Amino acid sequence: MSFVHCLRGIASGREYPADVPMNLDPVDGRPVEMILDLPRLARERPDAAWYRPQRRDMWRFGALLALDIDDPADAAHIVTLGEGATPLLEYSDDESVRGSGLRLQLKDEGRAHAGYGANPTGSFKDRGMAMVASQARRLGLRRLSVPTQGNAGDSLVRYALASDLSVAVAMPASTPLPILGSVAAAALQYPQRIVLELAGPTIREAGAFLKQHYLPQGYFSVATFQEPGWRIEGKKTLGLELAEPPAGDTRWSVPDAVIYPTGGGTGVLGMWKAWDELQQLGLLDARRPRLYCVQSEATCPLVSAFEQGAADTTPTSGGDTLATGLNVPGGVGHARVLQIVRASGGAALAVSEADIAAHTQRLWRTRHDWISTEGAACFAALPQLLQRGLLRAGERVVVVNTGSIEKYLPAVRDLL
Repeated sequence: MSFVHCLRGIASGREYPADVPMNLDPVDGRPVEMILDLPRLARERPDAAWYRPQRRDMWRFGALLALDIDDPADAAHIVTLGEGATPLLEYSDDESVRGSGLRLQLKDEGRAHAGYGANPTGSFKDRGMAMVASQARRLGLRRLSVPTQGNAGDSLVRYALASDLSVAVAMPASTPLPILGSVAAAALQYPQRIVLELAGPTIREAGAFLKQHYLPQGYFSVATFQEPGWRIEGKKTLGLELAEPPAGDTRWSVPDAVIYPTGGGTGVLGMWKAWDELQQLGLLDARRPRLYCVQSEATCPLVSAFEQGAADTTPTSGGDTLATGLNVPGGVGHARVLQIVRASGGAALAVSEADIAAHTQRLWRTRHDWISTEGAACFAALPQLLQRGLLRAGERVVVVNTGSIEKYLPAVRDLL
């Protein structure tokens, strides 16, 4: 049984029924999120009885999610392809932190590892889109639309084909060819269910195209933050996994810092929500990881707003970056991202395209790891964070690799 109590505007605080499809908060045009009845969950599932660590997917968190895999009524709507439950790999020997005294770990969302779950499209977007597809089915929605820099569209198409959904995807022509080709192949094979439109140069223009041409046809928008908190709930599982007890232990805990490549920022809201909910359930204290949001110098609205002390980002024109997932010139959820980063004691920082390329190359040539360009951007940020004294010896620091470099070929072939 789902423990969702309502939807709530993240800025207005206005509450709405959880079973009514909606997009942005009509009060202020900001996102909404799903609010769980945590006191009831604690009463009915005491001692974390909702937790299923033996499962090798994100649904291991049971009733702490917006759909409970252990309840037949909820499970009937869930679309799962093994997403989540990804490994936390030891990286303290990486040359980017050599001699620093840090305990560096990599949360690898891009590649399958034996004994763990695996994101089916090699991207952390699968967490959000598994929840999107499942919630759409729960509410009887059958046609969805998504603007994307690539991975979100690829992911939603995969989940649509695994269920009974139809999808309209709009993406810039500059989307990495393997991703664009994957969606195009699905559109050719299933033309009645999958539509691909090229619109750009960024996700902003792709969204405007769908709003003009597909929403009037009855497609429901699941653009970043514009669905009713579903993608936040899916990305929340990343934060839950960073906090869950290691094998043989029962203590939930969080790292000292998380370095996260940030475009729209859904994952930032999701992780923060996860840690807040765990605290309300008595599994964590008030300590939080410092969140360091990494962007490319080519497109860095969050960094500009953070450094200027602004409450929200000012939309910019998109840049030209190897880390295409970071090419988000503005976001409706950025105000909340900035609030969270500041509350955590973290920062938003930009790295150069040259450094992204250099670390993409280094990680492949020295470690043979398929780290995405967004993940490489986080490694590029490590020397800057150390130099500025934002990371300290003895701390446990997690870099999130959001996908596989395989999806960015042939743009990075010369680096590899």
